[in-house]
Amino acid sequence: MSAVLFVLHVVVLVLLWGLVLAAIVAVRHDVFGGRRQPTAAPAPAPQPTKAPKAPRSAAAKPAPSKSSARVLVVTDGPLAGTTLPLSRQPVTIGRADSSTLVVSDDYVSNNHARLVPDGDAWILEDLGSTNGTYLDRQRVTQATPVPIGTPIRIGKTVMELRR
Repeated sequence: MSAVLFVLHVVVLVLLWGLVLAAIVAVRHDVFGGRRQPTAAPAPAPQPTKAPKAPRSAAAKPAPSKSSARVLVVTDGPLAGTTLPLSRQPVTIGRADSSTLVVSDDYVSNNHARLVPDGDAWILEDLGSTNGTYLDRQRVTQATPVPIGTPIRIGKTVMELRR
């Protein structure tokens, strides 16, 4: 009888430690994000600014077409009024310091979403965030084109592409 109780105690103890380790792994994944395959180092991303910068000369960079977005504007949330000039580089959004647009919000993952240029259009991708990325009240589950002026909601922050 005591041998059965001993085995039962050991099984319960192993299950409890398994639960503790699963909780630690889940918290680590949420705080530090998942593992990524190493890739080539991306070019430095432009930093968001509160006020628009003075326009550069036309010779300094090619003019985007009239149909393409030139700026990402935060319209609501803690960063309201922030503008981010767009280049042909992807824009990452999240809590991580390495993100192009750093959003300090409990509802935003470290690597939450990415905007990728595709010709004159921009494509929105959710990067496996916990709370989701929304384009005009629809949750983004796959790479989706973003029309200019359509709200993108990530946590408490709302932003849109503008010309």
